[in-house]
Amino acid sequence: MTETVESLFARPLLPIANEADATATCRAAFPHIAGQHGQATVVHVIEKAGGAPDKAGVEQREELADEVFDIVARIADEFGLDVKTELRFATDVAEEILDVADETDATAIVFSPREGRGWWDLFSGDVRKHLVHNDERPVVVLPGSDETEPDSTTDDGDR
Repeated sequence: MTETVESLFARPLLPIANEADATATCRAAFPHIAGQHGQATVVHVIEKAGGAPDKAGVEQREELADEVFDIVARIADEFGLDVKTELRFATDVAEEILDVADETDATAIVFSPREGRGWWDLFSGDVRKHLVHNDERPVVVLPGSDETEPDSTTDDGDR
């Protein structure tokens, strides 16, 4: 049983919504990935409005992604991990996460729940349901970390 659980962390995909989510998810997942000598991929999907005006400009959203990936890189260094990052733009966030999971041959989709809006928006309703029910790979929800980066309730422009 332990071997099966540990193999989930061989090539996990970590979808990240914002800075606080990056901290919580990486702190929860990276010890497992390092223990497996795994290769993680972190994806940040910028939701496109699909014809409607975007709530924030592309430049602002890309700056958020850079901040998210800086946090990921810093925590990955602490664990001696080489982590791949993917920035994607899509109208269907869940489908894009699944596409990245397919492209990277992810062994699981791994995240840590957050109380802030960014996590809830990314993994609420249809997105969460789509990830869990429309893919054959496991979805792993890890306990969150008490350590946080910027306040998760801060509007990051993606909502």
